[in-house]
Amino acid sequence: MASLNAADLGDVEWRKSSYSGGGESQCVEVADLSATRHSKIAVRDSKRPTGPALLLSASAFGAFVHLATAQAV
Repeated sequence: MASLNAADLGDVEWRKSSYSGGGESQCVEVADLSATRHSKIAVRDSKRPTGPALLLSASAFGAFVHLATAQAV
């Protein structure tokens, strides 16, 4: 798993879950970088938009989403 500064990704479209509520909650944002030289899914902390972003393969991101939704209460 690689990481880089989210600001270095340039003008990408970040999205977060509609369940986030928009407040100061614990949310992550994702960006699809599959059409870029990174060919990954970027994940960052919504409270730190210029902080680090993790770069995950599509399969690793799918596993993350599966585990996160399986643990949801």
